[in-house]
Amino acid sequence: MEKCRENQLKKEERKRNAREFLLASEGGCSAMSWETEDGLVLWGRNFDFNRIAKGTNVLYVPAEIPYDTCGGVLPEEKTLPSKKRGKYAAIGIGGLFLSDTPLFYEGMNEEGLMGGQLYFRKFAAYPKNCQSGRIPVQPSVLLTHVLLQCKDTKEVEEELKNRISLVDLPILGTVVQVHWMFTDRRGRSIVVEERRDGLHVYPDTMGIMTNSPDYEWHRLNILNYVQIRQEDYGIREFDGERVEPCFSGSGTLGLPGDFTSPSRFVRLAFLKKYGAKGKNEKDGVTRLFHMMHHAAFPPGLAVVGEPGENMPYDERMVPYDYTIYTSVMCAQSGRFYWTTFENMNIRCAALADLKERQEPVQLELNGRDGYSQERVR
Repeated sequence: MEKCRENQLKKEERKRNAREFLLASEGGCSAMSWETEDGLVLWGRNFDFNRIAKGTNVLYVPAEIPYDTCGGVLPEEKTLPSKKRGKYAAIGIGGLFLSDTPLFYEGMNEEGLMGGQLYFRKFAAYPKNCQSGRIPVQPSVLLTHVLLQCKDTKEVEEELKNRISLVDLPILGTVVQVHWMFTDRRGRSIVVEERRDGLHVYPDTMGIMTNSPDYEWHRLNILNYVQIRQEDYGIREFDGERVEPCFSGSGTLGLPGDFTSPSRFVRLAFLKKYGAKGKNEKDGVTRLFHMMHHAAFPPGLAVVGEPGENMPYDERMVPYDYTIYTSVMCAQSGRFYWTTFENMNIRCAALADLKERQEPVQLELNGRDGYSQERVR
């Protein structure tokens, strides 16, 4: 009887953590792909919200793992086959909240495909029914499915256009409103959005993503900032009076500094365009972490209307949006790096060091070290 009650409590805790994971998918975040001078492809992401679910960790999932594209749904509620087996190992930040399916916020697989899901408030809309002849996929599971099945962005496009169908099927009563960005080891980035007028896959994008509105709106909004440049503006003459600049940075006048998703998108786009690239992986990873800090939320500037339940990481932060963690990954080396608000040391977990593991591995998000022979300090 005691054992049965213990199992029931564990089941309820897993459900609660899974629900918190889904709710945390609706945080404001930023993502960016970049390259180093020696041709390595990097992908970085800020996770911005007021809390994160207990059980969220750095998660390694081995190849050949079984999973369900409609995870956490009772068998009697399923009308189409949704059981799959992975092709590729993957690593990212997420958790084993569902008994049948790992869930990621962002991650990378052993072929160098990287990507993540970000909040798409008021714009995401998914079909109620699966298209004929396709496999149904919940929005929360799409990232897992893509990382475990696809080796590059071309395969992601083929999967979305020909083999799978996003469906409005809730997990624990929740359907997350998200859109996705994927980048492969060649540096090609795509954006995926499911809206009321259907599926949109944007090929060969600039490799920047924040939150709503949609990608096309953000792309056109860049035209409002075409005056921004690296060079300072020089001496100006006003009715015979010559005014000489007395400070640097006048070329960036007008670059937005607030924390809205349009402003974060513009800021990262120009940082990516003009930022000095790293010479190699270590240098590039360090610089990308610095880039992502320019789009990070400091606690106190954005009050959350519905704070929700306190979680272990967030006891002092719950009223505010803040950047809970930042992750950076390298397609060529298979190394996954991260920092958290509480621990700014850069930690690293390498796919190569985990490749022999036959079961999922979780590394504590706020832990002191990663799982790698080559840690970055």
